[in-house]
Amino acid sequence: MNPILVYCKRDLIRWFRGRWGFISAMVMPAAWLIFVGLALPIRFTDHYIDFVTPGILAMTILSASLAGGGLLIMDRMLGFFNKFLALPPPRESILFGKILVITIRGLIQSTIILCIAFLLGARIYSPVQLVFTYFILFIFGALLSSCATTLAIHVGDHDQYAAVNAMISMPIFFTSSAMMPYDQMPAWLQPVAHVNPLSFAIDGIRFIQAGTIPVFQLTILSLLCILVLGLSVHVFRKVKL
Repeated sequence: MNPILVYCKRDLIRWFRGRWGFISAMVMPAAWLIFVGLALPIRFTDHYIDFVTPGILAMTILSASLAGGGLLIMDRMLGFFNKFLALPPPRESILFGKILVITIRGLIQSTIILCIAFLLGARIYSPVQLVFTYFILFIFGALLSSCATTLAIHVGDHDQYAAVNAMISMPIFFTSSAMMPYDQMPAWLQPVAHVNPLSFAIDGIRFIQAGTIPVFQLTILSLLCILVLGLSVHVFRKVKL
């Protein structure tokens, strides 16, 4: 466990020192929360910011996870990656350290977004609701971080990874239940949204808002996380110096 924490601490310190990267990562979800949550005229609910907040939280995790895949590519470009692989600790500790730090980054950003939502008038979560909300966000963050690191291993180039990131992030968001409930979607979009992993995280948080435990969503997200994490470990073991 210690090598994982060491790798995680290294990237976390580097992230905090690059303050503009942290600030820029907060701009988009905060803008969505303010200009969409408060300004968009919606007919299906009287308090849209309560409805859209889970979607913005999940989008924050999505953006942080996809951006975090660039950490692995940057280490490759700077020559640190090969040096880490040559060290005595198991190479999986590098992968788990990356996944952990990316997930922590997403949770920190989500905390700030959640505080902004509360300041804008969203309903305050109870301590139990907060615990379950963070649990869902953590599982979802680990799932997406595993996907991002696996993708980064295959792509290997920063510019190409950025292009893939831009290509998949917004379609995943707009084909989820982030902006509207299923019964308000076009008929062709509903089945897509129902199988979108982002929707499972969003719906889970909304169930928590309503005072119920989202057993189905938690189960699906956990199974997906285990599956993708196992695939990521398999791919990472094949990386050569």
